[in-house]
Amino acid sequence: MGIKIETGRKNKILRKASKPVERINKEIKNFALDMIKAMKEENGVGLAAPQAGRNIRMIVCRFNVNTVNELIMVLINPKIIELSKELEIAEEGCLSLPGEWGMVERAKGLLLQFTDLKGSERVLEFFGFNARIIQHEIDHLDGVLFVDKAHEITKETSKDKVAHI
Repeated sequence: MGIKIETGRKNKILRKASKPVERINKEIKNFALDMIKAMKEENGVGLAAPQAGRNIRMIVCRFNVNTVNELIMVLINPKIIELSKELEIAEEGCLSLPGEWGMVERAKGLLLQFTDLKGSERVLEFFGFNARIIQHEIDHLDGVLFVDKAHEITKETSKDKVAHI
C-alpha cells in the first residue's frame, strides 16, 4: 500500500494531536515499513504518522544522513525526557509543506524514551541534526508544523533542496 503524504498548513490531520500506539502488531509494523518507503522515495530524513494520514504517535527517522553510519529507526510513542540548554538555529523544510523553508531554533541535544518495533522500551541520546529530526517529527505528533516556529520563511521551487525533515 502506497502512502500519500499529507500536505498543507491547515490540514486537519497535520493539526491534530496524535494518540499513543497501544499495541505493536503486524498492521503497525507494515505501516512503519510503508512510512520508511515513502520517506526514502521523497528523499526525507523523517516522517511522522500524521504525515502518512494516521494520528498515532509513531515516527520514522533517517539518522547520520549520507554517512557510513546511516541508520533508519522506527520510534513508537517517542517522548523527550530532557533537552539540552544549548540551542542552535538551522534551516528546516518539511515533506508536508513542499517548497517552504525556514530557520528554526531547537535544542542541540536530547534524551529520548521510545518503544522499538520489537516492543522494547529504549532510552537514547541524540545530538545535532539527529536531535533536530526528532524534535521536528515529535512536533508533528502534537499538531505543530515547523512554520509555527520558523523565522524567515522562504519558498523554494527548485529540486536543489534535499533531505527534508
